[in-house]
Amino acid sequence: MKDNSYQSVLARKNDIMKTSVGIDYSQFEYGRIAFDYDRMMKETGYSLEEIRQIQNETGVGNTPIFELHNLTRLARKYAAPGKGARIFVKDEAANPSGSFKARRAATSVYEAKRLGFSGVITATSGNYGAAVASQAAKRGLNCIVVQECYDSHEKGQPEIIEKARKCEAYGAEVIQMTVGPELFYKFLLLLEETGYFNASLYTPFGIAGVETLGYELALQMREKIGRDPDVVVCTNAGGGNLTGTARGLRAAGANSQVVGASVDLSGLHMASDNDFNRKSFTTGHTGFGVPFTTNPDRSDVPRSAGRPLRYMDRYVTMSQGSVFFITEALAQLEGLERGPAGNTSLAAAFCLAQELDEDQVIVVQETEYTGAGKHINPQLTFARENGIELVIGDPKDEIPGKNIVLPTSAGRLFIEDLDLNKLRRSSIKNQTVGKNVLDITPADVDYLVLETNSDDAFVRTVLAELGVSITEENQR
Repeated sequence: MKDNSYQSVLARKNDIMKTSVGIDYSQFEYGRIAFDYDRMMKETGYSLEEIRQIQNETGVGNTPIFELHNLTRLARKYAAPGKGARIFVKDEAANPSGSFKARRAATSVYEAKRLGFSGVITATSGNYGAAVASQAAKRGLNCIVVQECYDSHEKGQPEIIEKARKCEAYGAEVIQMTVGPELFYKFLLLLEETGYFNASLYTPFGIAGVETLGYELALQMREKIGRDPDVVVCTNAGGGNLTGTARGLRAAGANSQVVGASVDLSGLHMASDNDFNRKSFTTGHTGFGVPFTTNPDRSDVPRSAGRPLRYMDRYVTMSQGSVFFITEALAQLEGLERGPAGNTSLAAAFCLAQELDEDQVIVVQETEYTGAGKHINPQLTFARENGIELVIGDPKDEIPGKNIVLPTSAGRLFIEDLDLNKLRRSSIKNQTVGKNVLDITPADVDYLVLETNSDDAFVRTVLAELGVSITEENQR
């Protein structure tokens, strides 16, 4: 009998992951902290054309792109003369499960089927659970979705509960947990007990699945306007959305600026029982976006394939009220009712468009479905029930966990830039001092340059500030 105590199960996590994913991550590691990310992506996944074929078999991908003429005109109303870029959106709600995560799930479930697994498991509160359930149904596999759904008073986020219903509609078994560390423990235990495939968001299969999104986007925009977009905005949470899209753009030869966007939930702790229901966004916010940008290997695999800091040119945040506002604007001005996650990047794009010239083009790279619990009204009602004040005014007055400020006009929407160098410093610290590693090799320095999308001088300066020394391997 195995010891299934919390400590024992967590101690076995690497072996559990290796068995349930079929990847030996250790073969890509070198130096003291480094690993060969590009080789991992190349040797454990599929080619872009193979992934496109896999997705085509289950109706995933080839989603349309729309120009948002009315929102563009509205942005130009508040922009300086000659400013106001054209805004386009790639409608990922057209995927079978209603979001871009069908792309991640299609590849992972295909791999599970190919390897002979009888079922798949995923731990997620979001759209990915529905995507895995949908793809598992198409491939004839069993599916278990483990959700972090409730606080200790058994009050659940309406958006998460809505997604549970969607998972169950596809035939999945949904196991709902309270917020806290027991989610990962239960996930590991189920993988071990069932022998199912770990359809993680963060495997090379999942991230490579999103590459088709960026690749399609580039080809479609060339067909529509004869060139690549100037800016592509990606909602950023766990990092896979931005990573996969950026890699796909590069595969297509596009040089578009890649901007990450997250709702500002600073001050709220995502693993806090008290804070869990004091937010009105379950994903696409800084509570996930910042930690996973600076420490991506906090995920449910030893080495996450979602590494957004490698590809991010800019990272902006906006208020919850601003996203609710742009969601209503999209519906009432463009006739597109879509869910909150994609509208996070749309709120950013609306503001970014006002910085760019009229002849420039900005693309919001995803939308998602909306439904009973994901709609604005239940989210705002739930916020009020949890003591959050609803105000109409200036979104700059919003305090996460205290109030939601709905803008009085589109002219009050705003974005704020996060300091990428600060995030880069945090990343270097997390991978050295954070792991009690105070002596690294020159190969590790080269790895950190790639990891932070910076340069050798920057990395060495930060390492010196942290008190981390660099020693030639043959001097050890």
